Amino acid sequence: MRVLVTGGAGFIGSHIVTALKDRGHHPVVLDALLPAAHPAAPPLPDVEFLRADVRDSDAVRAALRGVDAVCHQAAMVGLGKDFADAPEYVGCNDLGTAVLLAEMAAAGVRELVLAGSMVVYGEGRYECPRHGVVRPGPRRTEDLAAGRFEPPCPDCGTALAPGLVGEDAPTDPRSVYATTKLAQEHLAASWARGTQGRAVSLRYHNVYGPGMPRDTPYAGVASYFRSALARGEAPQVFEDGAQRRDFVHVTDVASANAVALEAVGGMSAGTMTAYNTGSGEPHTVGEMASELASAYGGPAPVVTGEFRLGDVRHITADSARLRGELGWRPEVRFADGMAEFARSGQRASAGSVG
Repeated sequence: MRVLVTGGAGFIGSHIVTALKDRGHHPVVLDALLPAAHPAAPPLPDVEFLRADVRDSDAVRAALRGVDAVCHQAAMVGLGKDFADAPEYVGCNDLGTAVLLAEMAAAGVRELVLAGSMVVYGEGRYECPRHGVVRPGPRRTEDLAAGRFEPPCPDCGTALAPGLVGEDAPTDPRSVYATTKLAQEHLAASWARGTQGRAVSLRYHNVYGPGMPRDTPYAGVASYFRSALARGEAPQVFEDGAQRRDFVHVTDVASANAVALEAVGGMSAGTMTAYNTGSGEPHTVGEMASELASAYGGPAPVVTGEFRLGDVRHITADSARLRGELGWRPEVRFADGMAEFARSGQRASAGSVG
């Protein structure tokens, strides 16, 4: 299968290219190599490569010739610095996706796997002992400043028990980035209905692993901690470190993309299906920091009590649908992955992936 991988020179995209090659497919990479994403020239994959922006319709049209399916990874990632980043996020993520889908429609390419994100859910699943499953609103600045990090029941104020989120849960994006990722899914669903195409969105959890960009407000927390250790500094853990996340290794995410690309052609025409993509082993941010610091042999983490507006407290999703329907299984265990990440190199600071 000939697969166009947008953002294929980026952190996740480059691993997907490797996974596709290993499974006998023919990846073609389209990547703009924007300085914000690649301040230093990255190692280019040993495949067909087109340097162009996914918002360039002529370039996308050329890249789609002879392509059977598209793996869309090109996007600006993370929370960013402030709302001033909004136009760039919307331009990279949503306009870029719209251009790609329009050219796919014209070219007759009908199979898409999209890099989705668990951030579309907002806060995770919570249960109140009195009111059952509830959806807390955004956390208040005054509560966070006072060290009250757990969201209370919106009906009675009781402490809540966090759980796993399924794909059918309501979406509630809490940042510009999250909003653009949900918009990408809506665009893909509209494209699928309008063209009788088939689309999959893999809602990634916290992806980490070799080649992750360093020292950037756009990268994940694992990258921040690894960068601090490389400088001989203790990882700075926000809040109380008890935030629950699912840290999934980049090679497992790459294999999920390969499996989805091989399966999407057999799905119902005119549909888009979302799959949570995580390790299935939730850990706290504090646990991750401690595991990484121990494996690196560096300073122990410091819990600061600081916070970022827009961060959610707990988000761990159930990935059983991906396992059950497509047969995907993550292979890298948490401790093994953190030990490898502690020893692996990182990319130069990046503002986006793609």
